Amino acid sequence: MGYHLFMLNILAFTLALSSLAANAQPILPISPMIPDLVSAPAQQGQDEKLSLDRAVDFAMRNHPLIRAAASGREIVEAQLNEAQAGHWPLFQFSEIFTHSNNPVFVFGSLLEQSRFGPQNFNLDSLNSPSSLSNFRTALIVRMPIFNQLETDTKIAQARIGQKQAETQQDQVKQQVRLEVIRNYYGVLVAEGKKDVATEAVKMAEAEVGRIRDFFETGLVVQSDLLAAEVQLSEFRQQEIQAGGEVVTTYAALNTALGLPIQTPQKVAGRLAEKKFALPGVEDLLQSALTHRPDYARANLMVRSTEKRVRGAWGQYLPKVDVFSTYGMSGRDLTSGSSDYAIGAGLTYNIFDQSRSAKLDQARAAQSMAAAEQEHLASQIRLEVVRSYQQYVSIRERLNLATEVVAQAQEALRIVQDRYREGLTTITEVLRAQTAFVRTRQNLLGARYEYYLSYAQVLIISGRLTDVQPFVS
Repeated sequence: MGYHLFMLNILAFTLALSSLAANAQPILPISPMIPDLVSAPAQQGQDEKLSLDRAVDFAMRNHPLIRAAASGREIVEAQLNEAQAGHWPLFQFSEIFTHSNNPVFVFGSLLEQSRFGPQNFNLDSLNSPSSLSNFRTALIVRMPIFNQLETDTKIAQARIGQKQAETQQDQVKQQVRLEVIRNYYGVLVAEGKKDVATEAVKMAEAEVGRIRDFFETGLVVQSDLLAAEVQLSEFRQQEIQAGGEVVTTYAALNTALGLPIQTPQKVAGRLAEKKFALPGVEDLLQSALTHRPDYARANLMVRSTEKRVRGAWGQYLPKVDVFSTYGMSGRDLTSGSSDYAIGAGLTYNIFDQSRSAKLDQARAAQSMAAAEQEHLASQIRLEVVRSYQQYVSIRERLNLATEVVAQAQEALRIVQDRYREGLTTITEVLRAQTAFVRTRQNLLGARYEYYLSYAQVLIISGRLTDVQPFVS
């Protein structure tokens, strides 16, 4: 009876705690991964501009992919805790009520309740007993001693999963850095092209003014004036289009930062001329196979399948468990007789056809993981070579574009002087103006591609761990 009263007190205390927990207001910690719009770069002051390193730092705190990778890390940590729980004992509490007139049940329940007496040996009582109620309260403890390497395999795979989650986080961070670099300098090149378009409009307006003066004095025909005005209209259209591209690129930058697309921003700096130092292809190949997160994850997958094969071999081993029970049986919850049991069990599957199938699956998975790793290594080598050659090509194009701008500017000056002297036509002037504007825009595009090609080489070789090469 004392045991049942003790269990009722525990139950009442548990219900009281549950009621308090349900009515309490939880104090939730502020997650550092939730976007903090108060600290948004745009709200740090009207005159403060957004630098590249600040943009990357902000994206690392607020980008959705960063938060998703952190959640993935939490999942594998929980999986490791779940796997390690296999080494701990299992405690169970049960309360079972049964009412029956089954002779075996009545006979056994009377024994459990310590109410069996001489009168119960009566044949009529044994064969046709009256129905009986039995409350069975039990505490059960089970402890696995050896479970065919199942727990050890799960723990080993969970720890490998932790390392895979770390490499996934690293890869996501590099991808976010590349996204920020692309959109940050995308804003700068869009603003640069808009400035070029604005200067082209001013240049065309000045040219139209001069030609109008010539026309009014009879030095040129009206067709020259009309052609210059058409050129001016085209440059104005380019200026309008460039303004739209600036708005679009700022929206893309806000998206990369994890902010609403309409968040006001103003980036610092300009798309300046820069020379990047890049090692040779062999060094990049070695770096990629050493530092690429996806290749490290593929290697970890091979190790995980090795643990899976070992776990499949464990199915051929016995299983050993120990257990202990303490119970009480009575006609109600306040009376009865207690009993206990302690034991151990060994189970060995003499014939189980599924064991060989599981082993075959594990071996096939191991072979597939090794083949995928080999294929990934080949793809990485190809990506490194391709990105390096693209970088070299874009670097040469940039050098050529720089020279062409100077040539186009000098050509425009010469043609304008010849036109003023009446030695050439307005068509040549307009063509030279268009070529000069186009070469300046091409230079900005080539410089932008040069920045991105270098960033692409870094991420393909697993080296895009910071943005210092771009800001130093």
